[in-house]
Parts: sequence; structure tokens; C-alpha cells
Amino acid sequence: MIELLTPTRSTILQHANPAVKLALFVALFFVTVQTRNIDFAMDQAIVYTLLLFILGGFPFRKTLLLVLPFFLLFVSSSITMVLFGKGDTLWWQWGLLRITEESFYRGIHLGFRSIAFAAEGLLFVSTTSSVRLFYALMQSFKLAPKFAYSFMASIRLLPMVWEEFLIRRQALQVRGARVKGKGLKGLAEHIRLYAVPLLSQSIRRAHRVAVAMEAKQFDGKGPRTYFYPSKVSWIDGITIILLVIVPCLAYMASLSFQWFGIADVRYHP
Repeated sequence: MIELLTPTRSTILQHANPAVKLALFVALFFVTVQTRNIDFAMDQAIVYTLLLFILGGFPFRKTLLLVLPFFLLFVSSSITMVLFGKGDTLWWQWGLLRITEESFYRGIHLGFRSIAFAAEGLLFVSTTSSVRLFYALMQSFKLAPKFAYSFMASIRLLPMVWEEFLIRRQALQVRGARVKGKGLKGLAEHIRLYAVPLLSQSIRRAHRVAVAMEAKQFDGKGPRTYFYPSKVSWIDGITIILLVIVPCLAYMASLSFQWFGIADVRYHP
């Protein structure tokens, strides 16, 4: 799974400053959140998905594999609003299920925004190294080293926790230990066999890491040097221009090609 989600393609976004890129993507998220025009939401979903294929860190086949669940995301995000949303123009009703024209379009709008969010998040994750991101936050946004290094240490510890889980499961299989109860009793038995030992191991490991970090003076009180210097270059200028042009193109497309023609999908009784 770790190898599957490891970026293997080098694009211009991967060479941009992670702190600058984070600020730009936060701005894109904010634009998507504030979108009320259903055509604009659809065009954002389309252009960000295309940008993921063009400038994402994964090759085409792997990107296609990650994009395939977008349809399920679209359905799961929109179905609740479609079936239970408010509206005046009734299309269909059966018991508590009630589909109106207003709720249908709001559900479609929510589905398109969910795809846009997913494409933006995948684009950022596939082109940003977590280590370089925290180094950039420490140098550009003055994030305290004790917090940044703690996050990086926790990310490094996740594979160890998974390995311990596998070892624990194999040990229980060798000993012939099985969960006999069902329902809440079985859940409590699972917690006793897995959660408690793994949690105790994680607490001991976290304590050792904290002591080691304190001994190395990762408190941010003194001047520090960084293995990965974070600088702003001409690539960041191109990235800024690119990530500003993309939503502008989506907005222009929503004005030129109005598939739904609904400027505001919010319900106004």
C-alpha cells in the first residue's frame, strides 16, 4: 500500500515550495467551499481532475485507479441531499424519501464539489513530500520545531504500528486464540486482544521518542540549521500563475457553457 501511494513522476508542482503550494491549495479549497453555482462546481471538478492527470505525481494508470472511486464519492455525497433535502417542486416521494427539484440540484452540486475537493487533495498529496512540507513550514511559517518534528516522527512510526499489528495477529493464530463471542462481547474481546497491547507499545515508543527529542533540544529555543533549505524560486511564480489560471478557466467555462443554468443552489423558501 505504501509503494502504491508513493509518487513516481516528477512535475513542476513537485519542485515548488511546499509552504507556498499549501497556501495556494488552501485558497483553492476556500473557493470550492464558497461555490454556489452548480456549473462552476462541475467545471472545477473537471479541470482539477484533468490537472491531476497532467501534473500529478502518479503515472496515468495509477491516477486512473485513484480516480475511479470518484463516482462512488459523487453518489455517496449527493444521495443524502437528493433524498432528504428541502424543496418546493416535488418530483417523487415514498415514505420518508422525498426528491424535489431543489434538493436534486443541491445534491448534484454537492457531489461535484466533493470530486473537486478529492482532486485537489490528491494533487497536493501526490506532489508534496511530508518531510519537505514540515521543513518549509518551520522556515517560512515559523512552525515550532517540536511540533513539526513530532508530526514527522509520528508519520514514521505508523509502519511500525502496522508491523506490530501483523505480528500480534500471527502470534494469536499460532497460539490458537480465537474470538468466541459475537456483537459487543466479541468487540470487547477484539479490543482486549489487539488494542490494549498495541496501545501500550505505542505509549512506550512515544515516550522514548519524546525523551530523545528533548535530549537533542528540539524545543526551538536556539538557532537551528535545516537539512532541506526551503527557498522561493521562479518555479513558485509559475505555480502561482498556474493555480490562479485554473479556477479562472473553470469560471469562464461556467459562464460560456451553462449546462444547468442555476447560479445559486441554496434553498430559498
